[in-house]
Amino acid sequence: MAHVLAIANQKGGVAKTTSVSSLGAALSELGRRVLLVDLDPQACLTFSLGLDPDTLELSVHDVLLGRLSAGIVITKTSDGMDLLPATIELAGCEAVLLSRTGREHALRLALAEVIDTYDFVLIDCPPSLGVLTINGLTAADEVIVPLQCETLSHRGVGQLLDTVHDVQRLTNPRLGVRGVLPTLFDGRMAHCRAVLSDVSARYDIAVLAPPIARSVRFAEAPGTGRSILSTARRSKGAEAYRAHARVIAEVRGEAAAHAGSAGVGVEPTRIGSATTTGRSVVTGPLGAGPLGEAAIEEAGREAATLEAVAREPARGEPVPVGADGARV
Repeated sequence: MAHVLAIANQKGGVAKTTSVSSLGAALSELGRRVLLVDLDPQACLTFSLGLDPDTLELSVHDVLLGRLSAGIVITKTSDGMDLLPATIELAGCEAVLLSRTGREHALRLALAEVIDTYDFVLIDCPPSLGVLTINGLTAADEVIVPLQCETLSHRGVGQLLDTVHDVQRLTNPRLGVRGVLPTLFDGRMAHCRAVLSDVSARYDIAVLAPPIARSVRFAEAPGTGRSILSTARRSKGAEAYRAHARVIAEVRGEAAAHAGSAGVGVEPTRIGSATTTGRSVVTGPLGAGPLGEAAIEEAGREAATLEAVAREPARGEPVPVGADGARV
């Protein structure tokens, strides 16, 4: 049975869609069978993966309302993942579901027939705490919270966690919080590091490492209908998402088991003062738990160069230029 991950934050513009497409592509690179579910009426994930939402006749809207089975609507993408696409019709789906009994379980029940076909299902939740997001959380095993390292995005984490607790109590007791994924990170800014530190201390929530640095390469990828793992394969952003995918897929754990069976010692991953063997996460309040100030400062120093490096074209790729011939 697939492991289902919901990517959720009611704040828009925090790289939810980018995280879903990038993690999905990275897991697909690892040979995992991946299904992406676009639950956002804006259909940004659908567009980002090369489909035109305005011309689609079938979408997740029909699946949630029970008109069609998920297997009929699922389509292949160029990056190797399958996609349950969205259209603007999904905006009206929420109103219809409100009048139905068991509305929170519509997605979970719809995915039941295909869940065994995949290793991972990633759900792109809309930037709200409405019925569609509740459906995503109810269907999920874990939730990842993309966090743009700024005050307004920080404020939404507490509201989302309140919703997660309600879902755990009422509709999905197995739901876990995998952690906060720092996105659009600029280690040169003290504000970014301060927000990240405060989130860990305030909410006692895991902070997933490495942070995803701000890069123009993420903005360029949707225009090609591919993820950054295809358009800028060797960029720091692509490598960061690959690192997260390896942890999600437990590649490290498999490697450790293999090395152990061969009699080879495996050195655990050390992040600051924390020691982990299977997850690249850091937890606890700064200075008081496994995540210390030194770890944040080290991540900040490394991330300070990520944007510049990510802008460097991979060997053989064209250098983007503006209308005046200057490098973008």
